[in-house]
Amino acid sequence: MTTRTPSDAPSAVPSGTPREALPDAAADVRELRRFNRFYTNLIGALDYGRHLYTPFTLTEARVLYEVANHPPVDAADLRVSLSLDAGYLSRLLGKFEDRELITRGRSEPDPRRQRITLTEGGREAAGLLEERSQDAAGSLLQKLPAADRARLVDAMRTIRTLLDEDAPQPPGDRAPELTLRTSGPGDLGWMVERNATLYAAEYGFDLSYEALVARIVAEYAEDFDPRWDRTWIAELGGERVGAVMCVRDGRPGVARLRLLLVDPAARGHGAGRRLVDACVEFAREAGYGEMVLWTNSVLGAARRIYQRAGFELVAESAHHSFGQELVGQDWRLTL
Repeated sequence: MTTRTPSDAPSAVPSGTPREALPDAAADVRELRRFNRFYTNLIGALDYGRHLYTPFTLTEARVLYEVANHPPVDAADLRVSLSLDAGYLSRLLGKFEDRELITRGRSEPDPRRQRITLTEGGREAAGLLEERSQDAAGSLLQKLPAADRARLVDAMRTIRTLLDEDAPQPPGDRAPELTLRTSGPGDLGWMVERNATLYAAEYGFDLSYEALVARIVAEYAEDFDPRWDRTWIAELGGERVGAVMCVRDGRPGVARLRLLLVDPAARGHGAGRRLVDACVEFAREAGYGEMVLWTNSVLGAARRIYQRAGFELVAESAHHSFGQELVGQDWRLTL
């Protein structure tokens, strides 16, 4: 039961409905792109250094922000959290090191990883960037009357909640309750159908992907041992919106997290985080010493969830699967 599949991670998060069933989808995409162009121009993203009177690009400023505000941080963590190419990040960190903004050394918890630390000059640069960014944002808001400012902030919060898997729900919202349960009759079939539909709609995966998921689910059902294997279903208001499996990896003491799926309807409710937490907790209680998983680099929401759960990225490799060019990632968690 060690066959790899991109759905060993949450979708990031797919639209959930085939494009041909959405007559207004093209117009929605155009409007989203129009908003992106407007906002990047508004905040000076294309010429960030000139906009804030600093020598840093937007990417460089964001890396400095992460190192300054989330210590301790390793290079691998930055690459995952910011979705940066490994080579590009290495060159960027090298430039920072040449300018004496950071130092790089071995991480104490894992000598294979590279720990990034700000120098005194780096802290000053990060502080200046933060001050000017705050001033620029404040200038935008000051132009608006109080009522319009409240509308704008509410709209931005709504955007973040809808598009970020782990964004908190606004207080006072009467959101349906998210619950987890173990699988029952019909759930495994639903997992096959939902994986196939979502990944075809969002990533263009072909029929071979559905066939692979079906084989994984069939193997789980045939080899199921309640001492070592478990599947959870997330429900929102009584409707299925997510799933995950914990299975034996084939190596003694190693569990594998598989087929983690989050439906778009569950965005903003923390479904992915709760499913992963349930899987890790079960693996610990079952006596596993390690949990592994495999996903693809295109699934940004998945990587953030795994990282927050304590998983570490240990390997990457390019592959061609399901009609697409992908980059596979291996993650590991010591239990």
